[in-house]
Amino acid sequence: MSGINRLELKQLRLLEALLVQKNVSKVAAKMGLTQQAVSEQLKKMRDIFNDELFIRSSYGVIPTVKAEALAEPIQQILSQVEALFEQAIFDASKLDQVFTISSSDYAMLVILPDLLSHIALLAPRLKIIVREFESDNLEALMASGAIDLALTFPEFIPNNLLSETLFTERHVCVCASNSTLANKTLSLKQLALLPQIIVSPSRANLKGSHDLWFSKRGLKRNIVMSLPSFSAVLACVGATDRVAFIPARLLPNEQVSVIHLEENPPSFEVIQAWHQRSKRDPVLKWMLAKMREAIEAH
Repeated sequence: MSGINRLELKQLRLLEALLVQKNVSKVAAKMGLTQQAVSEQLKKMRDIFNDELFIRSSYGVIPTVKAEALAEPIQQILSQVEALFEQAIFDASKLDQVFTISSSDYAMLVILPDLLSHIALLAPRLKIIVREFESDNLEALMASGAIDLALTFPEFIPNNLLSETLFTERHVCVCASNSTLANKTLSLKQLALLPQIIVSPSRANLKGSHDLWFSKRGLKRNIVMSLPSFSAVLACVGATDRVAFIPARLLPNEQVSVIHLEENPPSFEVIQAWHQRSKRDPVLKWMLAKMREAIEAH
């Protein structure tokens, strides 16, 4: 009997889960199976594909080259099967489920308020979970379905996730609203000497996104503080003699004033990203559209 006649849809789902989790016990718990049942199905698939597929290790299981090569085709097959069950007519008012968004602190402040007020009117029974952005674990979280949508910047998104640009943003330099530097114009050399605060949400260090831009001009920034969020930066700049770069859409803010620069840093994109496994999901498609509408109306 050929392999296609022996392969079951549930086995493809199990293979996809193992490729993401790389742990038999976690996959068993996620799919409501016993570890023995997972092992039995894996044994059948090894015979079907004529490959070991996964090798046990002290940390779980390691996929073989063959298993890794199956990842993308399996995702495509499962997406096509899911498309068979899409509702012909989508009615947002009847949505009664949970949708999880992973968001940077910036997006929480700038994007989500308008979006969520819009969603509340159109889909009153849709429950939204917003969780802090986790760049290191994003791919696995989205592949497992723990996160449906991410709002962030392109550099934090793995290449194999789907994404689109929502808008282009720029950074401005700010100081305390009562500072003598407020509304003055400085050279980059003058700015580099000033004590600066940076935002580092994922990794607690003193390395900022504009360090390379300064170094290409032969300058080293005087970074003295790292904070995990822009809201914290606004409060700390407003209460100290520190300066910081923040996205322009966070202004106006009564705590800070702008420092004009002879040269401004390059603009950047703000994006929404999602996993290929969900690209046919009607709820995700609707949410992506509502996101665009909220941005256009802002």
